[in-house]
Amino acid sequence: MTEVDEGAGAPRPAGLPREWIAAALRRERARAGLSLSELAKRAGIAKSTLSQLEAASGNPGIETVWALAVALGVPFSVLAESPGPAVTVIRAGEGPTMHAEQASYAGTLLSPGPAGVRRDIYHGAMEPGSVRASEPHIPGSVEHLVVSTGRLAAGPGGEVVELGPGDYMSYRGDVPHTYEALTPGTTFVLIMQHA
Repeated sequence: MTEVDEGAGAPRPAGLPREWIAAALRRERARAGLSLSELAKRAGIAKSTLSQLEAASGNPGIETVWALAVALGVPFSVLAESPGPAVTVIRAGEGPTMHAEQASYAGTLLSPGPAGVRRDIYHGAMEPGSVRASEPHIPGSVEHLVVSTGRLAAGPGGEVVELGPGDYMSYRGDVPHTYEALTPGTTFVLIMQHA
């Protein structure tokens, strides 16, 4: 991602996602009035892992950040977004990308929901051979999914649907759900809407 420095008029590289995550974790944990131990317990992760993440020395997978967001009661993007410049351009293959720990899945946050508008837009890429199992997000979450290339099986348990290029579906994101690439080079746009 490139941020435009209005004073110089030249692009400058954005900060690393783990630095954004560290700052957001410290801010949201303080806002919630939780100790390191309490937040780690609620998220089901080790206290040492949380300490490393807050120091920007850890390299979390999507599952860890989702668990922390749910434990804090905030959308995922609150923990992964960067400070927004006046103009933002994210070229294909760039942007703050996080990888799943147990599936061939990568999600790039394209646009976090601004204050008062609770939606986040992601570009996802996935390869066949593993299933991305997602735990429930915060209550009231709805996911909107549009496949760009390849074929994807997605949705909540018992309601998984096979989708192709241009296909759209929406489903509750506050229940367990999965994504599975059925062909190589599968890409999609995911919009997370939070009530």
